[in-house]
Formats: sequence, structure tokens, C-alpha cells
Amino acid sequence: MTLDVLVLQPIVALLAGILILLMPRLLSFIVAIYLIVVGVVGLWPHLLR
Repeated sequence: MTLDVLVLQPIVALLAGILILLMPRLLSFIVAIYLIVVGVVGLWPHLLR
């Protein structure tokens, strides 16, 4: 099994959901980090041109 974005997104979402349930104060940090990572991954092919 290869680890690509399609496999990692559900795993990251599951881990983030568990962390948010355990520590609700982490919500804003987890959402911010997730959005930054998704943005960088989405722009990565365009940055290399």
C-alpha cells in the first residue's frame, strides 16, 4: 500500500477528531495546521514550475 494524499487525509482527519475530543482547546491549532498543509500540498506542483 502506498501512502498518498488520498490515504493520508482520512487518517489525519481521524487523528484530529480524536485529539479535538480529548482536548477541545486544540481545535484552532489543528484546523490551522490542517489548512496550511492542504494548501501547501495543493500548491506544490505549481511552485515547481
